[in-house]
Amino acid sequence: QVQLVESGGGSVQPGGSLRLSCAASRSAFSINAMRWYRQAPGKERDLVANITYGGNTNYADSVKGRFIISRDNAKNTVYLQMNDLRPEDTAVYYCNADLLQFPWHNYPDLWGQGTLVTVSS
Repeated sequence: QVQLVESGGGSVQPGGSLRLSCAASRSAFSINAMRWYRQAPGKERDLVANITYGGNTNYADSVKGRFIISRDNAKNTVYLQMNDLRPEDTAVYYCNADLLQFPWHNYPDLWGQGTLVTVSS
């Protein structure tokens, strides 16, 4: 089954770092933007970062200067490097992408399963 598979979440202290990964399965690939969202308990899901196929990036104001989104198109994988983590970064993080699979199939607006990031003292 074509899907996005996430990994890398965990529990860290404030100031720590984590790197999230999200990989397309079954030879699927993306030629469009890939994104990371997060959803804190009791809150709406918010866009964290976006990256185009060519590597142009955008970030939510709350993570600028701390998070870095990147992608490896050969591996069909998007990453989120999270540095200087703060308690308010605690959330379930989801990747999002439109995937293609040769020769016929298009899988728009797929979501990863979510990975929990907890930042606490």
